[in-house]
Amino acid sequence: MKKLLSLFLALCIALGLSAQGMWLPSLLEKQNEKDMKSLGLKLSADDIYSPAKPSVKDAICWFHGGCTGEMISPEGLLLTNYHCGVDQIQTHSTLEHNYLEDGFWAKNRGEEIPCPGLWVQFIMRMEDVTIVALQGVTDGMSETDRQSQIDKNIAMLRSTVKKEKWEEVEVRPFYNGNQYFLFVVQLFPDVRFVGAPPGSIGKFGADTDNWVWPRHTGDFSMFRVYADKDNHPATYSKDNLPYRPGHFLPISLEGAEEGDFSMVYGFPGRTDEYLTEAGVRQTAEVLDPAKVAIRDRSLKIIDGFMRKDPAVKIAYSARYASISNSWKKWFGEMQGLKTYKALDKKREYEAEFTRRIQQNPEWSTRWKNLLPRLRQSYQDIEPYVLARDYYSETCLRNNEILTTAANLGTWIDSYDEKNKALFTSKIENVKAGMEAFFKDYHPEVDMAALAAMLEMFAENTKPEWGANDVKVMAEEAGGYPALSKKIITNSTIANRDKFIALLTTKSPPEIVETLKKDPAYALWARLQGYYTAQVQPKLQEIQPKINLLQRQYMAAQMEVFKEKKFFPDANSTLRLTYGKIRGFSPRDALQYEYQTDLDGVMEKYIPGDYEFDVPQKLIELWKAKDYGQYATTDGRLPVACIGTNHTTGGNSGSPALDANGNLVGLNFDRVWEGTMSDLNYDPAICRNIMVDTRYILFIVDKFAGAGYLLNEMKLVKGKKKRHK
Repeated sequence: MKKLLSLFLALCIALGLSAQGMWLPSLLEKQNEKDMKSLGLKLSADDIYSPAKPSVKDAICWFHGGCTGEMISPEGLLLTNYHCGVDQIQTHSTLEHNYLEDGFWAKNRGEEIPCPGLWVQFIMRMEDVTIVALQGVTDGMSETDRQSQIDKNIAMLRSTVKKEKWEEVEVRPFYNGNQYFLFVVQLFPDVRFVGAPPGSIGKFGADTDNWVWPRHTGDFSMFRVYADKDNHPATYSKDNLPYRPGHFLPISLEGAEEGDFSMVYGFPGRTDEYLTEAGVRQTAEVLDPAKVAIRDRSLKIIDGFMRKDPAVKIAYSARYASISNSWKKWFGEMQGLKTYKALDKKREYEAEFTRRIQQNPEWSTRWKNLLPRLRQSYQDIEPYVLARDYYSETCLRNNEILTTAANLGTWIDSYDEKNKALFTSKIENVKAGMEAFFKDYHPEVDMAALAAMLEMFAENTKPEWGANDVKVMAEEAGGYPALSKKIITNSTIANRDKFIALLTTKSPPEIVETLKKDPAYALWARLQGYYTAQVQPKLQEIQPKINLLQRQYMAAQMEVFKEKKFFPDANSTLRLTYGKIRGFSPRDALQYEYQTDLDGVMEKYIPGDYEFDVPQKLIELWKAKDYGQYATTDGRLPVACIGTNHTTGGNSGSPALDANGNLVGLNFDRVWEGTMSDLNYDPAICRNIMVDTRYILFIVDKFAGAGYLLNEMKLVKGKKKRHK
């Protein structure tokens, strides 16, 4: 038995199931504090998270639902990634004021740019409400009835929980719905753009270096959160004042060295660490390859146009980055899962699970066929999830005309004579949204993208699910490029003047009739009709079965493997992950160091290149070695570093903190070899990538001349450590 236990513990380490994880900060004292202190942490769990007094938690915010930000001054100054703020940078850019290429820094509060629609959210407190959320839930319930009962319980919780009038309540499931936590939050809708470096720094290396180490990207931007006179959330007003956070992060001028303790605090988006071998296989061998192939074609088309036309480059910069980010992540994920034998490890883990339940009569009765049933359910759903991805990538992702038609679909379909007033009331909002769309729309780019997407859809989807219709349309038009040109050329949705005139001069019935006959809308509606009639019902039939079985499997693992600490999968809630600053060896005879510096930027520098050009001023500062107080003792300027912190999407912009809670880095990526970590974290190979705070301060101060911002920060000085 001792031998078996030793083998299992070794297996846990191989699977990354030791201290690695995305832990709930409210449970650190119980689950992690001792382990964290053994690794070097100087703070207490209460210093990191406390609902009763200021703590590090109060400096961390959810940035617009997709990234993390942190307070770095007592006056609401917010730090996040460049790529998290790039939508705002792009929105405010023009050919005359190209903030994407030139950067931007507000010289005073009056120059900070309002960002309508941008928001951040702070967590006031969290608490386990599982008993209340699952009250009245029984094992015999259908998934629909179960969720209905939970929804009723949560509604009751929302109405009875103690909170201030400016606070909101959210309840989220954890461990596949085996546990529930309540969050009291404050959402601030007045956020203003303070500054960002030029894209040649903020996205240096662009898509070639994305998900790659060594990295030399100054991936940061700054905003400011505003509140009313009482420091409460408020919509934009010139009378609002900078938000005064309960805590802001001191910034280290020492940085971090190999082996130092580090922790990342933020809002990781989604992981599926507890999927079975069948679920991981489906992702690695079926879904990821399909999506990678689709986006590969899309990216090559957009990139070709961006390189030829500066206006297209500005308009499509954020869109290209978004498409590319997932493409490269999926590619790395499927390669990593194969290279590091994730399926073999899952099978070994499941074999140990099966062995244990077979030795326990009660467990054997409850869970004997659990894994075989999950395996069969994944097999049953596979053609439908693949069809879902082809539909989504074709109609909702990689071309703009069908995506826009889909976005208009709900509004168009809402019209009837009884609903005319409601339909009419939304016309101005639709008009405003479409004006924003037309600002960056280039039909020639979209024609090429649409042609490619339709061809891939037709070649890889079942004929009866819309593929045959698309093939016939292409044959009649003279090919996919001709079909795409025909659709966009004749579409009112693709023509600003026609669309605005339609909304301005025609009655609601005429608007609806015209748009329903629009070739782009008609094509989307046809494909959407096939999807909703033939694919979606099967997904809705099979997915609840998988959800039920996965919830049971999660509960079973936690009961069977009592010796293991389970962290909940990421779900865009506040988490803390911790580890060490550490290099890695991705393959034989290759060893990566933990840190890069400005010399490496200049080694990659290619004058005039789309991805590797750098500003002249940065070159001059480098030649003069004019690094100020941000250099190491041997005269280098650190740019980025890596660590063993378990991160994912949503952790972009998360602070990397040292043992004393000082900001030493800004999380922005993972190494390509470890992008599989959403499904299979391997501590030997998975690394998170961070901008060194000294590079951030250097760019703000020495490069941008915005050193006045440092006056509101707390810079922590101390004995310098020697760069190794």
